[in-house]
Parts: sequence; C-alpha cells; structure tokens
Amino acid sequence: MRILITGGAGFLGSHLSQRLLNEGHEVICMDNFFTGRKRNILPLLQNPHFELMRHDVTDPFKVEVDQIYNLACPASPVHYQYNAIKTIKTSVMGAINCLGLAKRLGARVFQASTSEVYGDPSVHPQPEGYWGHVNPIGIRSCYDEGKRCAETLFMDYHRQNGVDIRIVRIFNTYGPNMCPDDGRVVSNFIVQALQGKDITVYGEGQQTRSFCYCDDLIEGFIRLMNQDQTTGPINIGNPGEFTILELAEKVIQMTGSSSKIVHEPLPSDDPKQRQPDITEARKLLGWEPTVSLDQGLKPTIAYFDRLLSEEA
Repeated sequence: MRILITGGAGFLGSHLSQRLLNEGHEVICMDNFFTGRKRNILPLLQNPHFELMRHDVTDPFKVEVDQIYNLACPASPVHYQYNAIKTIKTSVMGAINCLGLAKRLGARVFQASTSEVYGDPSVHPQPEGYWGHVNPIGIRSCYDEGKRCAETLFMDYHRQNGVDIRIVRIFNTYGPNMCPDDGRVVSNFIVQALQGKDITVYGEGQQTRSFCYCDDLIEGFIRLMNQDQTTGPINIGNPGEFTILELAEKVIQMTGSSSKIVHEPLPSDDPKQRQPDITEARKLLGWEPTVSLDQGLKPTIAYFDRLLSEEA
C-alpha cells in the first residue's frame, strides 16, 4: 500500500515509517519539523519507497494514498504549551484535513489520540468508556481538548459520511528518537542522569505513570489499523504502573549516575494517576506489551548517550 504518515519525522512517526517500509509499503512522511527531526528519518531517505514532504497539516494537502496515519501534533507539555493556539489548530484542522482527504479517496484514516483525553481521572485504571475529567480552560487544555475534539470529528465523519476510521489512545511511550528537550519524564531523567545533573521530581514523586516501549506501541497501531472489528477508541499502553520516584531511582541505577534527586512543586493540572485498562486491546487485537521497563530503558539510554556524545 501507499501510506501517508503526518508527523512522520517525529518520535513515533519515524518508528512507524521504518516498520511500514520493512513490511514492503510505500511511505509518504509529512512533517513541518516543529518537533520532528530530520535525524530521525535520515536512515530512511535512501529507501526508494520513502518520500519526505515538508508540509504543515493545518494547510490543505492532496496525495493519493490507501491509508493515512495522523500523528501530527506536539505531544509533550513543553512543546504543546509553547504555542497553545497552534497546538489546538494542529489537532482540529489537521483532523479535518486528514478526514477530508480520506473521504475523497475512500482511504482508512487513523487518529493518534492520547490518554490525556481522560484528564486527571477519577476512574482508575482508565477504560475507553470513561469520559474523562478535563479542565477545558487550563494550560494543558490546548492539547487535551484539541485531541478530544479530533476524536469527535473522527466519529462524526464516520457516522455522517461513512469514513473508515481508527482511533487509538496512547499512554506514556518512550524509546529512541525522543527529543532530549521535550520535558517528558523519561527523556528528562535520562538526560539529567547522563549529564550528572540533579534529577527533578515534581511533588513527592508519588504520582504514577505507565510506560510503554515504542516498538510495542507501533505493533498496537498496526493491529488496530488492519482489523475490521472496531473503529476504536482503543487504549494502547503498558498497564505496569510506576511512581515517578521509582522511575528516577531506576534511571540513576541503570546509567550508573551520581545524580541526586531534587523535589520541585507540582505543575498545574498534572494528573496524579495514569494507567491504561487494555482489556479491549487484548480482546479485539490480541495485543499486549512484551517489553518490560528495564528492557526498554536500555536502548533508550544508549540512544541518548550517543546523542549527547555527538553534541559534545
């Protein structure tokens, strides 16, 4: 197939591009390089089945494809709060442009949504039927509500126009090709540890997160996209739950760092718990994560070690 990936030079987009090329598909990678990086896709540029298209998903575009994966949107608080209006436009107008194209082509279109649609949840772990507990006017709302609105658009295009959609809700994911300055907890801790700096833990560090390795996540994407039982939304994430403090201690141990843990005040609207209920993914996709946190941190630490050495 010929497949379009918006945000294809980003952390997850680059892994998805590689996986689809390995399976023999043609890949059109579209990115405006706000958070995507050319280095993420450098190994792919020599592949005759890979095409790079520098374009912003908020502007209309026309390509002829069989499938569309819409991954375009800054996904870390540092990046999505940098230009909040642009973030919500990316989610909403990007969804409209992808859906319009899918409608014209009769193509299947995939929306990379997020566990942030659940907000600071009052139900734990979070099943897909939970509607969420979201602040619509907070500093994270541009991302949370942008993704919620994109899901609404996908469902309405499906119901009203018969567009063939798939929606995934991504829980915390990590791995090689993450931005070192994205402010996410895994990249933050690894970079701080490798540089021997203090590791910053917000609050007491008792808030929990579930960390899914990127290869597991991409496997979930492809299984959801290529089945006909459900449109989603489907949670894809690792249900193993760790406190932020546990993660910091694990990173220090695995890097052999002399870094000390320091505590700072909790940011506004920071969720206290985040853990996916993956019952639906197990039942409908036969999917569950296979990579443990220790196994996934090894290649991730090695990636950041190489990156920092190159920049030194």
